[in-house]
Order: sequence, then structure tokens, then C-alpha cells
Amino acid sequence: MSKLIFLGTSSAVPAKYQENTHFIVQTKQRTILVDCVGNPVVRLEEAGIDPLSITDLILTHFHPDHVSGVPLLMMDLWLMGRQDALRVYGLEDVVDRMVKMLELYDWQTWQGFYPVEFFGMPDQHVTLFDDQQVKVEAFPVCHMIPGIGLQMTLPDGGFCYSSDTGPCSTVMEMASGMDFLIHEATGPGEGHSSPQQAGQIASQAGVKRLYLIHYPPDADEDQWVSSAKETFSGEVVLAKDLMVVEF
Repeated sequence: MSKLIFLGTSSAVPAKYQENTHFIVQTKQRTILVDCVGNPVVRLEEAGIDPLSITDLILTHFHPDHVSGVPLLMMDLWLMGRQDALRVYGLEDVVDRMVKMLELYDWQTWQGFYPVEFFGMPDQHVTLFDDQQVKVEAFPVCHMIPGIGLQMTLPDGGFCYSSDTGPCSTVMEMASGMDFLIHEATGPGEGHSSPQQAGQIASQAGVKRLYLIHYPPDADEDQWVSSAKETFSGEVVLAKDLMVVEF
């Protein structure tokens, strides 16, 4: 059975018990990590995920609270003896910046380093990969810098992830027909959304359930959920670190 694990749910400034937003999707053939922050190996082990099992890394945009953990993850996987290739996806500019960041660590000199396959995508709707277990599509969102949201379709369900974004028609369109929507709820501001706005997108998309993510650690759970329910009649869940969603 496929599952999603929230590794972190915080907005840009995390807290002791709430890491920056990133998550894992596991299928029989793939372990997909969406964004990478903090101390990745420790968090993965806390979630019961073997770090060496990661097959794909998707980077939604190049803000530190979404990509800062990538060099540490790659080094640790090397030191743990990884041999299999790691596939990394992101906008072309994000991939270029990530390679430059790794070059600051002279990663080309790490002897016996496993293969890393970078896939840069244009700032438009594209399919990242599609196999019998999962189809992943990326699409532009409305953040303060170029970024992507994701739609994942699995044999036993599907969902849409907004990533960091203001209210955006592409999120509503890609969430339509999905079982649930994971939508950021940082609060009102440039390139971000309030819980009410997340609820409105979920309502327009017709999903059954809304997970609020990328919210301030000091947010009041009842207030955030009730605010989303003002505009969405379905189930609203405030995502929590290490929460598991099974399909």
C-alpha cells in the first residue's frame, strides 16, 4: 500500500518540534522525497524510512527552507555506501543553482560517489515520471519566485500539493478529481495563502479532504482549521510532523 509521510510542516521559521515543510511518498518501486531540509537522515530515520531507499528527489523551488538539506543528504548517502543513482527534479534554474551549491563543497572530488541524474524542467505543466505505481505531474504556482506544485496519481488514490503559493488557478485545476489537497496556509502575504484561501481552492477543486501545511509553529490548530472550514465543507486536517497518510 502506498503512503505519504509528512517529515515537516512548518513555514520558513521552524521550531523544536516542527521542521520545515517536506514529505515522503512511498510506493512499491519508489521512495519520493519532496524538498529536503534540516538534518535529512535523522528525520528520515525518525519516520522509519531507510535513507538509502530514496529513489527520487523533487525540489519545488529554491528557497532555503526547501532545499538547504540537499548537500548534507547527498554526502550522507555517499558515506552510507549508496551505489544506486539518485534522480533529482526541479525547474531548470533550480537544478542549475543546486549544482552550483554542490560545487561549493567540491562534490566532484568525492571518490566513489554514486550517480546523480538531474532533470531540469521548463516553467510549465510537465510529467516528471509515470510508471505502474505513480504518475507525477508538475505545474507552475504563484509564489514570489518560480516554483512548482505537484499532482501525484497512484493506483489507490491521488492528491495535489500546492507547494508555496498564493491563491492560484493552476492548483485548483490540478487538484480537481483528486482525493485530497495539501495546501500551504502560511497566512496572507505575497506568494502565500491563508487557511481561508486554501479552503476556497479546495472547495473549487471539489476534493474530499484538505491538509493545511507550511503554517507557523505558533499557529492555533483550532483557529487554522476553523478558518479553512469557513470556505470548505469537507474534512480539514492540520498536517503534523511524522503524520502518515495511507492511500
